[in-house]
Amino acid sequence: MSVVLHRVSSRPVALALAVAAPLAWLPADPARAAADPSTVIAGRAAVVDGDTLDIKGQRVRLEGIDAPEADQTCGGGWFGTWKCGRAASEQLRWLTGGRRVECVSAGYDKYGRVLGWCSADGRDINAEMVRTGHAWAFVKYSTRYEAVEAEARKAKAGIWKGEAEPAWEFRARRWAAAEDGAPEGCAIKGNVTENGHIYHMPWSPWYAKVRVEPAKGEAWFCSEAEASKAGFRPAKAP
Repeated sequence: MSVVLHRVSSRPVALALAVAAPLAWLPADPARAAADPSTVIAGRAAVVDGDTLDIKGQRVRLEGIDAPEADQTCGGGWFGTWKCGRAASEQLRWLTGGRRVECVSAGYDKYGRVLGWCSADGRDINAEMVRTGHAWAFVKYSTRYEAVEAEARKAKAGIWKGEAEPAWEFRARRWAAAEDGAPEGCAIKGNVTENGHIYHMPWSPWYAKVRVEPAKGEAWFCSEAEASKAGFRPAKAP
């Protein structure tokens, strides 16, 4: 499979995969359930990664955006590369830290995650992640932030200051590489640690270091839903 890195001066096109891998790793699954738009989840938020929050035990995926994965690096123009994935998580922590976060539900994906339009102190968090160049507008699911992304691109903010592989293509490439060496193509690693049962996606910073040892109760999973059902929780971004 060939992967093309697109210059960020043009709208990236999602990578077409000629593989039969399960699509569970997509951050917002097409099989969405409608929700009452008046449903609001509010409280202090813990950052899972650059586009995902935990609020009062509920996982919330920021709707309409897609941030670089934790282990992802991006081009910095004349300045080499930078850790855009880690920077996205830090930006989201800055936007939410110590504040009451309110997320209006746009529905749910099939894993029970709320797809949320989130704000803090009256600021649209989803929009700010795109405006500062810490996320792409995820137009596959919503065009709400296309204009905001255009502003960020013009300003060469964050991911737009050099070459960057869109997060959805980064995940697709990592999944395709990992499934070749995984049992039956089930590339998610379930790891048992002193911090509990944790699963790692192929784009996790710790993925290459994790060894799956069935004797310890560890396992390979084909989807996040399968891992969650077995009692494993996702690894958080560093």
